[in-house]
Amino acid sequence: MITAEAVKSFESIQTPFYFYDIELLEKTLGLYVSLLKKYGYSAHYALKANADNKIIGIIRQAGLGADCVSGNEVALAVKAGFAPDKIVYAGVGKSDKEIKTALKAGIFSFNCESVPEIKVIDGLAGALGKKARIALRVNPDIDAHTHKYISTGRKEDKFGISPWMFESVAALLGECKNTELVGLHFHVGSQILDLGVFRLLCKRIAELQQWFTDRNITISNLNLGGGLGVDYENPNEHPVADFENYFDIIHKNLAVRPEQRVHFEPGRAIVAQCGHLISRVLYVKIGQRRKFVILDAGMNDLIRPALYQAHHAIENLVSSKRKMRYDVVGPVCESSDKFGGNIMLPQTQRGDLIAIHTAGAYGQVMSMRYNQRDLAKAYYSDEL
Repeated sequence: MITAEAVKSFESIQTPFYFYDIELLEKTLGLYVSLLKKYGYSAHYALKANADNKIIGIIRQAGLGADCVSGNEVALAVKAGFAPDKIVYAGVGKSDKEIKTALKAGIFSFNCESVPEIKVIDGLAGALGKKARIALRVNPDIDAHTHKYISTGRKEDKFGISPWMFESVAALLGECKNTELVGLHFHVGSQILDLGVFRLLCKRIAELQQWFTDRNITISNLNLGGGLGVDYENPNEHPVADFENYFDIIHKNLAVRPEQRVHFEPGRAIVAQCGHLISRVLYVKIGQRRKFVILDAGMNDLIRPALYQAHHAIENLVSSKRKMRYDVVGPVCESSDKFGGNIMLPQTQRGDLIAIHTAGAYGQVMSMRYNQRDLAKAYYSDEL
């Protein structure tokens, strides 16, 4: 929740900008880390969710490692102080340059997604005189019941190694001299609110790792990825994700063998609710059937509604007048530049401050300069 004191400070700041509630981020991390310790789990924060330097610095200080999906993210994680042995690197299309960056950094594991990728990593590691630790990203063929663009664990998705490929993978691993298999990796999607998906994943992992056990292949690490969703509808009522039930389900359903370590890759669930896009009303346009609130923030600042038809709670921070229905849109020359339709807001006028909530994940990090617009700056609750 954005305090009245924070709103007063917003008046002097050029909009649009991102505002981060550092106290909420620390509260979220505190609960998450306490549960990791309770169950003996490890976690690697997904930098793709938010790569703001201050945000990732706080996450590193809380003890999490880094989950990267590009060579530049690996380099950023190292620069930000994440220990290389806490960095994992996933991605269906790792380039030679990116692989070399990760090999030289000495990361904990490559999450490998295909037979050709394993061959390339083995060759590049040999050329550098390195031993690459790899985990097999397994596609478990589970529907996460989320948006089709962020569901990654179905058999028709591009991600991961399917069970029918296991024989060829096992044969290849026997030939590779510069790689070491250290685990299995799973990630079935993002913004998952049906916790039964994770119960199903645990049962599927038991079936899949048995294939390796039957062939005397040791699996020392199980990485369950991320995916836990947050409440976009009522962020003020539920500012912290349901970590307790999530980890309880994992603990009760995941068969962990002696000496195995369990890893997670949280992203959205850590940072989404602490971030808000703050904008100012440029115009209120009255049409025959609709009223439009036109903001100075656009889809270039927060692309999720245009890309995923994603919903974000929208709040007028300064008006307490009677409520009316508006379409909330931006200034970009695209009809998709729309944050919400038929939204109930207090009567709104030019100059009002508007908050678009739950923007801490996949907000600022996905922003761009389309229409040559300026990038929104970031401000923090502990610095205002």
